[in-house]
Parts: sequence; C-alpha cells; structure tokens
Amino acid sequence: MNIEERVARRRRSDDGPRLIRSYDALSPAAHVRDPDGRGSRLEQLLDHLEPAFGGALPPNAYVWGPKGSGKSALVTALFSELDRVGRDTRSSIHTSTRVEDAGMAEFAYVDARDTRSEFGLQHALLDAVLDERVPKQGVGSDHLVGLLNERLARTGRTAVVAVDHLGERETFPLATVESFLGRVPDSVAWLAIGRDPPEEYDVGIETTVHLPVYQRYALVDILTSRASRGLAHQAVSHEELRRIATWAEGDAHDALAALFGAAVRASEAGERTVEAATVDAGMEAVPRPSVAIGRVLALPENRQRVLRRLLDLDTTDRSIGATAETIIREDSLDLSAATVKRFLYELAETGVLHRTRAERTDSLGRPPSRVEPRFPTLVFRQVFDATYGR
Repeated sequence: MNIEERVARRRRSDDGPRLIRSYDALSPAAHVRDPDGRGSRLEQLLDHLEPAFGGALPPNAYVWGPKGSGKSALVTALFSELDRVGRDTRSSIHTSTRVEDAGMAEFAYVDARDTRSEFGLQHALLDAVLDERVPKQGVGSDHLVGLLNERLARTGRTAVVAVDHLGERETFPLATVESFLGRVPDSVAWLAIGRDPPEEYDVGIETTVHLPVYQRYALVDILTSRASRGLAHQAVSHEELRRIATWAEGDAHDALAALFGAAVRASEAGERTVEAATVDAGMEAVPRPSVAIGRVLALPENRQRVLRRLLDLDTTDRSIGATAETIIREDSLDLSAATVKRFLYELAETGVLHRTRAERTDSLGRPPSRVEPRFPTLVFRQVFDATYGR
C-alpha cells in the first residue's frame, strides 16, 4: 500500500462507525489490481510473454498450482494491465530484461466457469479476441475457426488468450482449448490456468509456471492488505491474522473466506472489531477441504437459490428427499421437489455439497443420505443476498 492510499483511507469521512468498509476487498472471489506475494512468478510470466510486446506470439504456456495459490489473482491482474497498455500506443511495458515500445499483441482473459458447453467456451474465446459480434447459434466449430483466421489475418493482429479454471468438475480440460486454438497457431497463443500438474495433460506445453501454496508470512501480508482495504482502521489484530494464516495452511482462498466470515459475524453482532470468537466462527464457516467460492457463484441462479435455502435448514436428520420437500414448501422457487432433489444430488456429485448419512429418528432400514455444504457458507450467503436479495 502506498502513502497516498494510506492518507486517503484516514481522511475518509463517510465511513462512519462501520466495521466493514468493502466486502469486495475481503472476498476471495474478488481479485485486487496488485496481488501480493508473487513477484518472482510475475517476472516469469513477463519473460515468457515478452515476444508479444512486439507483436510476435510466445509459445503456449500453463500456469498451475493448488486452490488458493494465487493463480487467478496473478493472471487476471497481469492481463488486465497488459490489455490497458496495449490500448495505449504511447505506453511501454517493463520486463526483467529490457523496456519495449508497445507494438503489442492483444491480451484477453476468459473464465471457463462462465461457459456451459464446448461451443460456449469456443464462442467466449472468439468473443474475447474479436471486436465484431460472433454468431451464438447456427454455426459449428469449423465456421468459428474460419472466422477467427480470416479476421485476424485480414488485420494482421495477434492475440494471447488466458483461459482460467480449466479441468474443474464443471469446466473443460486444457485439450479442449488446444483443439480449438491450436488450429490458428499463427494468430493466437494460449495461456491456460488450472490445478492439475502438466503431465496430466496429453498436450504439448513449452512453458509452465508453478505456483505453490503461500508461505505463512506471505499469507499474513495478503490478509493484512485486504483487511486494510475492507475493514475499519485496526479492526483486526495482527495476531488474529496470523492465526487465520496458520489455520489456512497456505490457501489464500480459505484464509480470505475465514476473514470475510469473521467480519460478517462481528458486524452482525454490532461489534467494532474482529475478535477471537468471531475469527473462530469465520474459520468454522469454511469447510476443509473447501470448494472455491467462485465455482459456487458461477452456478446458475436456480441452483444458487437452492443452496441459499439449504443454509437456513438443519439437515442433520433430513434425507435429501425431505430436504428438497422442505425447500419447496418454505420457499417460492418455481421448481418441483423432484428437480430440487436432482440438483442436490448433482451438487453432491460435483463436490459443492458433501453427501453423508442422516441421523435417523427410528431404527428401521438403512439410514438415508443427507447433504451439507462444502463451500464457505458466510461468504456465499452475503454475496448471494447482496446480488439477488433474500
């Protein structure tokens, strides 16, 4: 944080007594402009992308590492800046080796979580690269490839496309991107982001950048930076931030989710600071292992509504079928109990929910299955209610 920002934060007069100044600053689903703790990996990426600063294409690359290691934060921040610089012909970009004048390739970012089909992913890739409207129906993959080839060749443009969150339960593998963009190798290069080691893919990758889990001191720095932006001055102690970082074991997603949840609990209680008890509550609201909140927020609204209603229920002694019946009876969802039940099973299959045995009130037959959340519940509740209302 620079001096200008520190002074501005102290001079704010409209914050009043609020504990939480910005939910986005605390959210693990929101990425900041300047992510902390990944300077060396940033330099690796800049060195790899350097040919694009003069309009040439770098080799295809793969950024990988576990959940919460900062992959999305780093790539989204970098590509946002490169896109900004590329739009300004008077700008220049600094690498670890030299400064290039900006005669750059274009840079685009696509989140695979936002696509529901292979065609949807292909359309998103083209839409990110081309300025013209891309047909959404009535065309096949060959037509889209031809469209990309023709328009880029006509303008002499090149592009580097980052494709995030590949290989998750709801998204597609890296091979899907390669099979499409690999047909225009002279115009587009890809930078894939995922969790699986590169040897898991039967795709030629010339460059890999690995992001391991954060060291505790780096995670404390991230929490401190986010807290300074999102909470009132000195609202949480360094000791509590260290405790969260230790608990999170290098996972920035879970650490931020716990801090977010602790702040929500403290705010709901009318407290001005985040103390040990609310930190405990914030950590308890993040299951371990936990599904990334971004996966949950990328689900269709009807499934999110089912999950939101589920958070208000005690499912300890409820079967999945009984849970579905209760959700339909007590909420205004335009869905049948059978559909809600199917959603619950599907969400358990993808890991968003955890399926286990319900506690029976009788001793007859096999205990039925129940479900419980495997995502940060306080973060989801707050974001959902702010987006859709309760």
